[in-house]
Amino acid sequence: NDMVSVRRSRVVARPRQVAMYLSKTHTPKSLPEIGRLFGGRDHTTVMHAVKKVQELCQVDSAFAEHIKVLQRSLGI
Repeated sequence: NDMVSVRRSRVVARPRQVAMYLSKTHTPKSLPEIGRLFGGRDHTTVMHAVKKVQELCQVDSAFAEHIKVLQRSLGI
């Protein structure tokens, strides 16, 4: 429910951004399709999420490792 909610707190927003990033990088879904799946968000919100996660991976090695572990646990 939190993934599609309108809540913007970091506790909810950051995992949602990661989920959007994984959706974009590992599925053939378009930005508008992903946005709809995450509670009717705009495609620009998905673009921002992807960019934000990529930037965080570049500047925060612990965050980048967390993403890698998450990808491995999901088998992607």
